[in-house]
Amino acid sequence: MWGLSLIDTLLPLWIILCMVGGVLIGYYVPNVETVLNAAKFADVSVPVAIGLLVMMYPVFCRIKYEELGALFKGKFMKGQLLFSLVVNWIIAPLLMVALAWMTLPDLPDYRSGVILVGVARCIAMVLIWNQLAGGNQEFCAVTVAINSLLQIVLYGPLAYFYVVIVGKGTTFHIDMWVIVRSVLIYMGIPLLAGFLTRWCLRRFEWYHKTFVPTVGKLSLIALLYVIVVMFALQGHEIVNDIGNVLRTAVPLILYFVVIFAGVLAWCLITKVPYDIAVPQCFTAASNNFELAIAIAVGTYGVQSKEALAATIGPLIEVPMLLSLVYVIKYVRGRWYAIDPAESEKGEDGSSEGIPTPPSQHKSEDYLP
Repeated sequence: MWGLSLIDTLLPLWIILCMVGGVLIGYYVPNVETVLNAAKFADVSVPVAIGLLVMMYPVFCRIKYEELGALFKGKFMKGQLLFSLVVNWIIAPLLMVALAWMTLPDLPDYRSGVILVGVARCIAMVLIWNQLAGGNQEFCAVTVAINSLLQIVLYGPLAYFYVVIVGKGTTFHIDMWVIVRSVLIYMGIPLLAGFLTRWCLRRFEWYHKTFVPTVGKLSLIALLYVIVVMFALQGHEIVNDIGNVLRTAVPLILYFVVIFAGVLAWCLITKVPYDIAVPQCFTAASNNFELAIAIAVGTYGVQSKEALAATIGPLIEVPMLLSLVYVIKYVRGRWYAIDPAESEKGEDGSSEGIPTPPSQHKSEDYLP
């Protein structure tokens, strides 16, 4: 499908299989919980901690840190960046919090896990959705890079505010430092490693053609591994509380639909070029479920309902956003004109036309 490998195309299937396999292991294998929790790092099971760090590292190797400066040379792109930041750090988290309270008023633990997902802005899979839908890769890369840096500063305070202060009077109590520490460990370490790797090796062609695609496979493998381990630790809880687990999917599904549709409508009304509208929609709708899982595990423990709720995130997000790729490509055919001069370009700018809005303006007219 649109250049994806069979493994990537069937990612929702792999996630489901890993989830089911983990539950079966946790429910039927004796002492698996004791073995996995035998050693801990920063209050997290070592097997889980290793998986989380490996899962995040390839993401940061792909980010084009060197392109941040070029963004500020164009007024149009400054405006688009500002809109993206407002949606990602103000509107989207508030929407997730509202939906979590509306749909899970009696499940504070699961609600907290969903909120942790909503506050975590996507820095990984959005690059895939953007490429599949034919979005502008430069703008997407810059947005992802800025979000990755902002998360170090903003995620801890925002998570604490929405989970503890907004949720005051509920049954969960956490220390803000625990959240900040988890961010610094499970995001700061791979961020530094990825930045240094790219800074040292990006001048070599093999880094882009061989190293990044190869190491990128580790992220998927680590994600699937973490899901197996976490669901193994949660096996009995899932089986005994399946109704609440299914309820947790409701605010996530509503979130993806509402935020994606809202941003797309704004882009159509304001005649934002299609290839800029794509990363705007997918950055708003996507969440960094890797970080949310890390924070939930580090803050509440791997066997908590909060960690379970965060783990449900990728199970819902991946098939939903794959579906939204089809939606936005349909919108392109209905509301965006295809420039004949660009008809030979493709999804990544190489084989099919770059869509333009009714005004016929293209993002290339605004990029530095």
